[in-house]
Amino acid sequence: MSEIDHFMPLLMQREEEGALAPLLSHGRVHFLWIKHSNLYCIRPVVATTLKNANASLVFSFLYKTVEVFCEYFKELEEESIRDNFVIVYELLDELMDFGFPQTTDSKILQEYITQQSNKLETGKSRVPPTVTNAVSWRSEGLKYKKNEVFIDVIESVNLLVNANGSVLLSEIVGTIKLKVFLSGMPELRLGLNDRVLFELTGRSKNKSVELEDVKFHQCVRLSRFDNDRTISFIPPDGDFELMSYRLSTQVKPLIWIESVIEKFSHSRVEIMVKAKGQFKKQSVANGVEISIPVPSDADSPRFKTSVGSAKYVPEKNIVIWSIKSFPGGKEYLMRAHFGLPSVDKEEVEGRPPIGVRFEIPYFTVSGIQVRYMKIIEKSGYQALPWVRYITQSGDYQLRTS
Repeated sequence: MSEIDHFMPLLMQREEEGALAPLLSHGRVHFLWIKHSNLYCIRPVVATTLKNANASLVFSFLYKTVEVFCEYFKELEEESIRDNFVIVYELLDELMDFGFPQTTDSKILQEYITQQSNKLETGKSRVPPTVTNAVSWRSEGLKYKKNEVFIDVIESVNLLVNANGSVLLSEIVGTIKLKVFLSGMPELRLGLNDRVLFELTGRSKNKSVELEDVKFHQCVRLSRFDNDRTISFIPPDGDFELMSYRLSTQVKPLIWIESVIEKFSHSRVEIMVKAKGQFKKQSVANGVEISIPVPSDADSPRFKTSVGSAKYVPEKNIVIWSIKSFPGGKEYLMRAHFGLPSVDKEEVEGRPPIGVRFEIPYFTVSGIQVRYMKIIEKSGYQALPWVRYITQSGDYQLRTS
């Protein structure tokens, strides 16, 4: 237990030396650690071992533990651990036994480790049958009056454009999330316009998508996917992420930004920003926020916008231009005027990039499509699948000259 005291000094020493690694050793003990960040701070989450353990298993377990704690406490931080230390002990006791991961599904854990009651009820000490089932992520005997499945296909666009307008980094990170309200123990089959599947079945590749780095929820039968690209699974109840994928394709910037920044010595700075929607005209981007950096010594802001509103955020040295609704093909302007103090202050470091946030419903950049969702259950009930597509900004930045 005392070995953990060596971890933080060792971490700080390695950080100073520039030799930071996810695995640190002190004598015979190995520390495997990950960073967990929330709104307030970044903290390491650490596992210790004396053996030459399976490192990928340990890291996978650490991420799963963080996920479970976040499901229980919303925010994982020192205060939430102190306030819930009894539940933390109970959870750790179920998550791992004798150094081996056990039940790591938060929905199943919530069936018998609750936050509401502190009473000891002797009749309820048995383990729920779910834990010993072949399907450990779903309870038996679920019943719904209306059987429905909601499918969300969410794609985040990561983009970095240099000051000359050249795209340096461009990728799409996608997730397929499900909200399941189905009775019994149904089997679901999801069909996508997957390029490998289209090649196997001899169909046209025109409207297909080549998925990379595909990661599935544990419920998906991987052997079936490997054999015939069928995504077949018995789903957990309620919300869960079925799969994630990545596409490293050249994406045309959905919202293009041009900026002109004129600095008049000892007096003022004027900023002109032009935003253009480069997606199809039928689509509309919602909640667009464009963050424009300004000099740290700027004051007396004045704004003029062709649409939306602009506000100065002095603590971050940025102007946020908000546009509630931005249709495709449209072009808008924003002008900002700032006073500068009389002392001329040279910018030692480069100017931060312009950041853009947005969300475009009923649209995917990659062109991925849910072709079908089959629901098979022994009672033979009819169920309704609902599909929604959303494209949003990920790390979306445009550098300024």
